[in-house]
Amino acid sequence: MTTLLTTHDIARIVAERGLPAVLQQLSRYIETDFRRWPAFDKTARVASHSDDGVIELMPIADASLYSFKYVNGHPKNTRAGLPTVMAFGVLADVATGTPQLLSELTLTTAMRTAATSVMAARALARRDSRTMALIGNGAQSEFQALAFHHLMGISEIRLFDVDPDATAKLLRNLSGVHGLRLIVCASTADAVKGADIVTTVTADKTNATIITPEMIEPGMHINGVGGDCPGKTELHPDVLRGARVFVEYEPQSRIEGDLQQLPADFPATELWRVLAGDAPGRSGADDVTVFDSVGFALEDYSALRFLRDEAETLGLGTAIDLIPTMADPKNLFGQLAPAPAATRRPLLVAA
Repeated sequence: MTTLLTTHDIARIVAERGLPAVLQQLSRYIETDFRRWPAFDKTARVASHSDDGVIELMPIADASLYSFKYVNGHPKNTRAGLPTVMAFGVLADVATGTPQLLSELTLTTAMRTAATSVMAARALARRDSRTMALIGNGAQSEFQALAFHHLMGISEIRLFDVDPDATAKLLRNLSGVHGLRLIVCASTADAVKGADIVTTVTADKTNATIITPEMIEPGMHINGVGGDCPGKTELHPDVLRGARVFVEYEPQSRIEGDLQQLPADFPATELWRVLAGDAPGRSGADDVTVFDSVGFALEDYSALRFLRDEAETLGLGTAIDLIPTMADPKNLFGQLAPAPAATRRPLLVAA
């Protein structure tokens, strides 16, 4: 049997554990897997692009478990009452290929993205960082804000979005968070001024230049989340040229990240090397660091492991017959046999 986790199950996990604890645990699971990076069979995600968005498959495996995520990115969806991002994923046993878990990943992707952002910032940002600019106040913004507040001690977040309604929504959702000061700004430049960390999480599928060189101050850490497919960027190339750049999986980031704007020999360091102690991160207080985050399959693998473990502990999920159960595994055709007569409903024929 395969365990199915729905959005209601994910909400139950968050209700039982609390969102800060879930974000913390997700960050720990992800960092644990990043530290054993060489153990994974990795590939860039497979993408199908259209004029309106992109649909992607994100596979990865180690010697024990295989996972994939189906995910889309359609910025116009909100006009039709649909999320910009929708996702689900599978965790399977490598030895037999049996799918153990089928789970929603729309909510979970937002949480694992925020947890990954914090994991990177812990390694790259200044330890005394207390102020963050949050550019883009859409569906993922609350998760980023809460992750940095609860897990890194960020106490002031400066907000800007081209859509004032998005910022108003964020303010409503986070109005009761103790110790977090939210400041609405009139522009990106206003929000970024004086920030220790800058997080960009915009949705438009365009080559945008949301952060420009004159906005950068010594010691900033930039968490670039929104640029995540070919033709979709957020940072001016000179921002990257003036910084130390870190990525998840370099072959994917050079195609999909802000890094796509620069030559193939422009230096970038995979984050796992910093976490494993194989490469330096920030070397001084004045360094400008960029985490060019596009989202990588390993983060979803880690998130699915976390969900599996939590579901088992809390007794959540529904067992489903996703795969046929057969007395004779070679007799697949036998699964098409009609049900026994006693369980069949009578056929009613009009006189």
